[in-house]
Amino acid sequence: MSLLAIEKHREYWSVTLNRPEKLNALSAELVEQLITVFDEIAAANVPVVILQGEGRCFSAGFDMSDVERFSEGDLLLRFVRVETLLQRVAASPALTVAFAHGKNFGAGVDLIAACNLRVAAPGTTFRMPGLQFGLVLGTGRFARIVGQHEAKRILETSETFDVHRAFGNCFIERVAPLEQRDHVIADAVARATSLPAASRALLSDALREHHADADLAALVRSAAEPGLKHRIDAYRNPAASTRSQHPQKETS
Repeated sequence: MSLLAIEKHREYWSVTLNRPEKLNALSAELVEQLITVFDEIAAANVPVVILQGEGRCFSAGFDMSDVERFSEGDLLLRFVRVETLLQRVAASPALTVAFAHGKNFGAGVDLIAACNLRVAAPGTTFRMPGLQFGLVLGTGRFARIVGQHEAKRILETSETFDVHRAFGNCFIERVAPLEQRDHVIADAVARATSLPAASRALLSDALREHHADADLAALVRSAAEPGLKHRIDAYRNPAASTRSQHPQKETS
């Protein structure tokens, strides 16, 4: 079953994460489908890609609903595949446009960050809690967008930041309600076709930053640290983790 809704037009493709009942959380299957689609986009020389989410938000991030059944090696591979997806999006020859809305978390925010043009509806929020369980995913890319000082202020506390702060620190380039989606698409198409395709490719090559290997290495080092499942469980169930570390004394 496809977890994506795809509309193919001559000047753009619209790719919609279509797991609204799971807040478009990035399951292993959804990540693989996205990787495949972005490979198709590159092969088809699609000028513009609109990436959005169905339902209440763009994406709630990494799907943790079935973490218990995975080994730590399996989880490591899943995170590597998420980073693979982020790199496919970031390196896409298309002008990639993320249209965010709702409350977005973790890898969902990283997916937004991988896009060239980041648009958000009013009221949109973002939170990146990966370092709460020792995971470095998308950290370098986020810092390259907002600056190291701002990235540290946000990531060291995993605080939620709203669309106003996101616009101020350049994480979001444009604030627009969902009703203006057609205007956003038209502007993106005009931008993507303002240069001949060959010139646009030359510009992309000249400006491309070569951080892919370093970003992947940082992720693998963090995810391969023993105890990943325990750290995730402690993040998801902080009260239970506290009780296990500080059991109450029995009384008679």
